[in-house]
Amino acid sequence: MFLASVISVASAVNNGVEPMRPKFIVDLNVGKLAKRLRMMGYDTVFINGLDDPELVRIALREGRILLTRDTGILRRRIVSTGKVKALLIDEGDVRTQLRQVVSTFNLEADSRPFTRCMECNEPLVSREKDEVREMVPPYVFATQDQYMQCPKCQRIYWRGTHWQRMNHEIQGMGNE
Repeated sequence: MFLASVISVASAVNNGVEPMRPKFIVDLNVGKLAKRLRMMGYDTVFINGLDDPELVRIALREGRILLTRDTGILRRRIVSTGKVKALLIDEGDVRTQLRQVVSTFNLEADSRPFTRCMECNEPLVSREKDEVREMVPPYVFATQDQYMQCPKCQRIYWRGTHWQRMNHEIQGMGNE
């Protein structure tokens, strides 16, 4: 595993300070990783079609850790000198990639799950059941009581079977 100037997320704990939650930017070659990190509640940017220089610029400007399988990005001076933090992702399987990121940065798999939109990365806001009546299928409305909504794309989230599968995956990350 090649690690280019990775920050220690856990180092703040030693000083009695709440550790900073890392923010990520994900390269196209590990794009599926973005949704998994968002599912865990981590601010993760993924913009399809960005070239390497733009990925690096965004990472620098926004203080994001760049996740990639592209060794060429890691050879860029701004990355190799540590100005931009980056992690070379070893494997192609998204679950293995996620385990690598969780392990490398000591991420808490279940600290704030399901708090970001999996599509556009915005923090979700709680919605009352009556507010979503016309936005969800009738069966969902009849069987669910808790809803979250993305203020940007308006997507509605609830704790159905898909949520249960994703939650099981998150819980599994903490046990490895």
